[in-house]
Amino acid sequence: MAVVGLGYVGLPLTAAFHSAGFRVIGFDNDAEKIKILDRGETYLNHLGVELSRTLASSDRFEGTSDPASFARCDSIHICVPTPLDDERQPDLGYVQSSTRALAQNIEPGTLVVLESTSYPGTTREVVLPILEEHGFRLGKDLFVAFSPEREDPGRKDHDLREIPKLVGGLDEVSTEVSELLYSKAFRDMHRVDSAEIAEAAKVLENIYRSVNIALVNEMKIILERMDIDIWKVIEAASSKPFGFQAFYPGPGLGGHCIPIDPYYLSWKAQQEGIPTRFIELAGEINTNMPGFVVSKIRKALQQRDRNIDGARVLLLGIAYKPDVDDSRETPAAEILKLLQDENADVSYHDPHIPSFPKKRRYQFDLCSIELTPEYLASQDCVVIVTDHQVIDWPLVARHAPLIVDTRNVIGGYDPQGEVWKA
Repeated sequence: MAVVGLGYVGLPLTAAFHSAGFRVIGFDNDAEKIKILDRGETYLNHLGVELSRTLASSDRFEGTSDPASFARCDSIHICVPTPLDDERQPDLGYVQSSTRALAQNIEPGTLVVLESTSYPGTTREVVLPILEEHGFRLGKDLFVAFSPEREDPGRKDHDLREIPKLVGGLDEVSTEVSELLYSKAFRDMHRVDSAEIAEAAKVLENIYRSVNIALVNEMKIILERMDIDIWKVIEAASSKPFGFQAFYPGPGLGGHCIPIDPYYLSWKAQQEGIPTRFIELAGEINTNMPGFVVSKIRKALQQRDRNIDGARVLLLGIAYKPDVDDSRETPAAEILKLLQDENADVSYHDPHIPSFPKKRRYQFDLCSIELTPEYLASQDCVVIVTDHQVIDWPLVARHAPLIVDTRNVIGGYDPQGEVWKA
């Protein structure tokens, strides 16, 4: 089998199939990733170097950038990015180019599975026609299905192979074939009637989180005006054993899934002439949170007779979530940009991200600074963006004169300076 795209989704999937005893070809256009894996090193630190060492030393794994290798595979699993363009429209360029590359090389009887999150209908309307252009016919010499990734980078309480695997084919036989294959690597299977159901289930999972996070972010702003602590409210509501699930506010959404995937369904709904007010409102609230954080920084500085123009501001945490090196769609980027737009002198500390990665919309020539008592004391404001466990929070609490905390983390460390929640 082959896994196309060895990123945050494809590499864990490769490991899952390899652990189950399969021979796996890992395909990626980035030749540097292949070289890193061949050396037994890692470019995704949260997965650990042991995974790469296992693959590098195995005769059942081969990393390559040569699409001709697809001819040797019985199944191909597409795990490539599905970003948005500048107009927040779906960009399926990676899916289309990957499908064209494999269509030119696969043999009859191959199973092709899309795992990249997209709008309902993508597998049938985008992937299948490209395969048919090369002479393949569904149900005759080709099987096609959708099986959404359910990866959560950095999560330790769920092994990927223990998460129920959702599968839906473009026809009954494709569903049966994909279910049979995945059942060898995943403990629990959940079979659905079509690829469209599986695609819609995936976007629903992410919309559910987006909407609920937007709800608590809006509640945070409302309750702050009433001088009520949202974190204590959530703790109180969580005492109810039914009818409530805790979601937590923050500085904005990050990662590939929640900030992006809801817009895929929104776009598809618009093609059907249906407005998606709920989804778009949630997106608007979450997108505005970096601005809310910066407004809180401005107010906190003003209370100390300091303007944001020229202020020394240190961001703690650049990754979009704790304890990973994943900065995709991180709200820290927008916070940093907004601060620089107001001429603040901004630096950051993140042990997981030594230098700020280049992004499509953001470019910062910054590296993670060393956290010392002297540096903390020299800052006009320290902003907690991501609550990595590895950050020395007692040190921050002892030496930062002003802290804006977006994660409710610093209160438990007896801070000596002034603390604002945001």
